[in-house]
Amino acid sequence: MTATEPYRIANISGFYGDRISAAHEMVSPSSPLATPVHVLTGDYLAELTMMILLKDRARDENGGYARTFLRQLQEVAKDCARKNIKIVTNAGGLNPAGCADACRRALASADLSAAERDQMRVAHVEGDDILDRLGEIQAAGEELRHLDRDVPLRDLGEDILSANVYLGAFGIVEAMRNGAGVVVTPRVTDASVVVGPAAWNFGWGREDYDQLAGAVVAGHIIECGTQCTGGNYRFFKEIKDLRRAGFPIADMHADGSFVITKHPGTGGEVSVGTVTAQLLYEIQSERYANPDVVVRLDTLRIEQVGEDQVRVWGVRGEPAPEKLKVCMNYQGGFKNSLTMNLTGADHDEKAALAQEQFWGFLAGAKAWEESDESGRSPAEIGRAQFAETAVHFRKGEPFSLLTLAARDPEEKKLSRGFWNAAIEMALASYPGFQMVSSSKRAAEVTIYWPALVGRQFISERVILEDAGGEGAGAVLDIEEPRLPRPVVEIEPVSVGAAGTEDEFYRTDALTADAAFAAAIGGCDGVQGVGLSAFLGGRSGDKGGNCNVGVWARSVPAYHWVLEHLTPDWFREAYPEARDLVIDRYELPGLLAVNFVVRGLLGEGVSASLRPDPQAKMVAEELIATVL
Repeated sequence: MTATEPYRIANISGFYGDRISAAHEMVSPSSPLATPVHVLTGDYLAELTMMILLKDRARDENGGYARTFLRQLQEVAKDCARKNIKIVTNAGGLNPAGCADACRRALASADLSAAERDQMRVAHVEGDDILDRLGEIQAAGEELRHLDRDVPLRDLGEDILSANVYLGAFGIVEAMRNGAGVVVTPRVTDASVVVGPAAWNFGWGREDYDQLAGAVVAGHIIECGTQCTGGNYRFFKEIKDLRRAGFPIADMHADGSFVITKHPGTGGEVSVGTVTAQLLYEIQSERYANPDVVVRLDTLRIEQVGEDQVRVWGVRGEPAPEKLKVCMNYQGGFKNSLTMNLTGADHDEKAALAQEQFWGFLAGAKAWEESDESGRSPAEIGRAQFAETAVHFRKGEPFSLLTLAARDPEEKKLSRGFWNAAIEMALASYPGFQMVSSSKRAAEVTIYWPALVGRQFISERVILEDAGGEGAGAVLDIEEPRLPRPVVEIEPVSVGAAGTEDEFYRTDALTADAAFAAAIGGCDGVQGVGLSAFLGGRSGDKGGNCNVGVWARSVPAYHWVLEHLTPDWFREAYPEARDLVIDRYELPGLLAVNFVVRGLLGEGVSASLRPDPQAKMVAEELIATVL
């Protein structure tokens, strides 16, 4: 590979449970035109996944990692060894050493020659788990304050079940530098599995901020697999074939620029729109902090350079943050929910009756007695017996959905009786009664506590496999970046009027200036037109917060967005956020704004009583707004 050739980093998993054949499809694609890749990367972890792995490890002390990766590894081990394809994955989860051992066993059964087995030497990264050191860290003055609530950990009063720091890419770099062909990591940031191979291949150091920032952006784009090749895309009707979207590839260059693509002949699409949508997923401000660099998302530029080829360049980076994010979890009781379908007419009245009946039936006979003395209705008594309840009414035509949910420290309150209350309504409620979903068992809730911790408390290391696959061998310590950090002055990219030089990099033909002009009718506002006619949206979760990225498909539409789509507009269009703090950030290179809605998800995904606890639907609801 020459210095001018791209280094091809592919994704084979966007979450724990993603398409298991993706690795085989990437290494042995059906199209004979496909060029080989250099690295396979898989992202299996999310905040919710860490909680799932926590429960897995509680059942089996040897568990706690993404087991589906092992099947993928077995399927491609021979091809990867022959083609010198590296594999980097965060499938290690809460037990990277256990996952590495399992990888060695999988490789032992993969019919590899001695030379091929040496090509696939396994290494794993450790040092993210600080659970046993929380007392020591707090005693040294680190308060581990909740990032959103600004409360020190000492005030929580609950036992922490897990505490994992988001590590960066240089453990991966060190593992690859020492001959690892398979690198298993614990809780690194999602983008790190891409940054590490790129930094190793191009020889980037810790102060190559712009190059590292570019790799972080590439990693953020491909980390969710097919979500950047057309999956969950607002303009999905424009994609010719979305039946089986191909997984993405990032062609990295030495300067940090890259092209996002996929294998020819695979489904889906790589366009400025699909890439923009993923770039807006689960971000916050224009400064995107990673352990190795702070990315300035307001500096990147993006253009369509060919069919299923999108180039991103110009990304600037600032020095790495002084502290690292740590994800802690504790037990938060139990929850259950019930969803009912309403159809025909009188949806509001049916929803009101169903609520009164359900909470009243749940309270039981005792409620009828208490209501005479206390003056409270059975429904009020039913709701009052729980620590938290929620009602979500989604109106539609011809169907509406009503979801009633509750959370409480006591499991028995939310188990069989919760389900029975709905069953008892079956012949005694609104016409057309239908229960869509419920459960006889309460779900255990694990609550997320995000905080920052000083780097001096982190001891990251790499454990290398001995030659010949003889098990764990050498241990390599990873040095932290130097302090203090230099100051880097960076200006955001500017966006001018349509047709000016500042707009040249938006070369996708899907911009719709004429449609936009017709929609606004030359007025200050849009009359009777849904925003989805000219805007795209993508939303996601970050702890208890929700982000909603909104992008325009033309420069005129973007200037309209900047003027009209304010936090006040958001509160009006989405009443659930009416009393919440909403921040807006401008991302001119994407013709986008990003809203961060503080506290919409309460105490996080696992604890949220919303029907959409990961906020995946919020953007679609918002973009469907008719003005």
